[in-house]
Amino acid sequence: MTKFAQDNFEQYFAEKLWEMIPGIYRHEDGIAEDPGILRALVEILAGQAAILRRSHDRLWEDQFIELCQDWAVPYFGDLVASRLMSALNKRGRRIDVAKTIYYRRRKGTLRVLEELISDIAGWEGKVVEEFRLLARIRHGLDPKPASMAGRFSGTMPGGWADLRRQRGAELTNSPFNEFYHTADVRQHTGLNGRYNIPKLAFHLYRLCSFCVKGVTPFPQGDGLRFTCDPSGRNIPLFMPRQRPENWDEWRTAKEWELPAPISCRLLGHGEYVITEALAQNLESNFGVTSAVADKLRTFKIFHFQSEARLKQMLELLNEPSLISAAVYREVLSKSLISDCGKAALLPEAISVEESPDAPLAPEDISSGDLSQWPIADSGKRLVIDPECGRLQFFNLPPDTGSTVTYYYGFAGETGAGTYSRPEVELRKPTATPNINAQNSGSTILSSRIANNGVTQIDDSTTYQGVGDKLLVQDLTLQATNQQRPYIRLTRNWILRTPPDADAKLCIDGIWLGSNGDYAVVLQGDYEEIIISNTTLDPGGDNDVNGNPIWPVPLIIEAQIETLIIDSSIMGRIVTQNDGLIENLKVKDSIIDETDSGQPAIQLAQGEVELKGVTVFGKVDVNRLWASEALITGLVDVTDTQEGCFRFSAAPEGSRLPRQYESHILNDTVHSFTSRNFGQPGYGQLGKTAPSELYRGAENGSEIGTFSSLINPIKSDSLKAKIDEYMPFGLIPIFIQET
Repeated sequence: MTKFAQDNFEQYFAEKLWEMIPGIYRHEDGIAEDPGILRALVEILAGQAAILRRSHDRLWEDQFIELCQDWAVPYFGDLVASRLMSALNKRGRRIDVAKTIYYRRRKGTLRVLEELISDIAGWEGKVVEEFRLLARIRHGLDPKPASMAGRFSGTMPGGWADLRRQRGAELTNSPFNEFYHTADVRQHTGLNGRYNIPKLAFHLYRLCSFCVKGVTPFPQGDGLRFTCDPSGRNIPLFMPRQRPENWDEWRTAKEWELPAPISCRLLGHGEYVITEALAQNLESNFGVTSAVADKLRTFKIFHFQSEARLKQMLELLNEPSLISAAVYREVLSKSLISDCGKAALLPEAISVEESPDAPLAPEDISSGDLSQWPIADSGKRLVIDPECGRLQFFNLPPDTGSTVTYYYGFAGETGAGTYSRPEVELRKPTATPNINAQNSGSTILSSRIANNGVTQIDDSTTYQGVGDKLLVQDLTLQATNQQRPYIRLTRNWILRTPPDADAKLCIDGIWLGSNGDYAVVLQGDYEEIIISNTTLDPGGDNDVNGNPIWPVPLIIEAQIETLIIDSSIMGRIVTQNDGLIENLKVKDSIIDETDSGQPAIQLAQGEVELKGVTVFGKVDVNRLWASEALITGLVDVTDTQEGCFRFSAAPEGSRLPRQYESHILNDTVHSFTSRNFGQPGYGQLGKTAPSELYRGAENGSEIGTFSSLINPIKSDSLKAKIDEYMPFGLIPIFIQET
């Protein structure tokens, strides 16, 4: 349903209609045995009047597909005879109707087919004509072979693989495959039946790429080695989407333009060309003689496919001035072409500041395998391993204020993240100074957090602990929009209210980790607690130093009327010491208990409502209402006469309330891409997930945290549109890359 501005038309028309009623009737309505009936009727009429007024106000906008309300989209579709897709995919349906004529004029082209992936499903992707990857003798009508620049395999089109160049093997079976294959006429399943004349492969990238800026890297201990992830995890760094926003400038995607993990090969993929401008710059500003510059100019016709080749050429010239540190650095900087992985990803995807406002240049950085670090001096200032998110400096350690900016991948906007949270901007910080003004990278003092007000963290750095709050009244602790601060607890964080306070608490956008076995402890009396877009680290892994990453459970020792957890990632939730939650409402979240012996949710009293939730672990509660919930551990509900378990899934042997269209599964453990927090596919249903999970929601979407993404519905819509606009006689195959 289309959202409107806060126009208050309901209140306006209610008061206007109420004043039109004679005063005697208004008076009698107030003193009647059931007072307020007339007023309620007036408010119903006012609501309808508000709808009519808004419809009148939008008469002009409703004539345009870009501005109209959702109900008008099918009418536009009838005008252009579009084949409408599911109404649940509102964005895809609107774009499809808007571009129907555009699609038809270009029907059957790769341009349209690749656009459909983004327009209909909102994903990124690349379309490959598989007949082009068949090993065969070139025909005279074949197009002229493209330049070998940028090709890692050294294999000419249609030829066999050059096995002497192992770097090209990394691209095998990817949309950028450079090897050629014999025909496979089998039906497509996995890697079988992919390469054949009628096959058209759609490589889909479903994960999102989020940028996090100014992160405090986690130290290994020697001052030279770090992980990008502030908790110390090994995580793959992602590429941002770098496709042209204007589809009139369409071209097929390059490898570094899609949201996917960065490989060491791609980050180190630098290609170099000597230009006249470079030679003149060396003469003018670096003291290189004209004779030496003329020698350099003789290589303008060459294309160097690596820095090693370029350096080898400079050494063959036998001119020491060209190999001096300053000149060589300038040559690397000015000869690097834009159409290569290193130029595209540094500093766009990864940027390292070894001191404030002093980012390292691409020529000072190289990629490398740091899985077995430390490594020998590479001749650069920094080596980055994007496959596990590690950094190693050489010679001198960076400043203590060094930061890193990078992209991480995840399936949706769940947990603490750098996605847009516009509702945060409506809660303006109070007069309390921003806590990062004097305490950046250190402990957040309790005096810097307002008991009754909004306290905001404005960056994504790491804070070593946070002070207890013992007089919570209406406390909000939030991260500013599109920031993700990390707070590492050094002891239990206690949030306590005065007696009988009916206090309110809101935590939004914060990532809480721990140095040890510490928890967030709620004490006192709360009317409402909201935990939104927040991560209480579930732990379950080791950091780069080999130390365990401790989980941060939420321990309830308070009397809470309502606890709302929305779009968050949580560890264990448990009550103790007479703690009570009357109503626990969890929506679009992940509850993860990495200790299989402990329940993920344990509430002896009250009601629990799960809506679009994935629970890794057991659930032991008094009363349960669940919808689109996926629970991997046994469920034990005390009061099975109340509650409902609808469109959800739990293991065999669970004690559940009344069930409706739910599923009892023998194996829910192996249905996920990853169970490890920090990995891009964490909580995402994998390719082998049973159809009961993938399409078991009420609307036909998947069960669990990412149900609201409606990925199965988007996939169906995409397949329908591809069938409509694909060339006749071809067979589409769909390959999920992420």
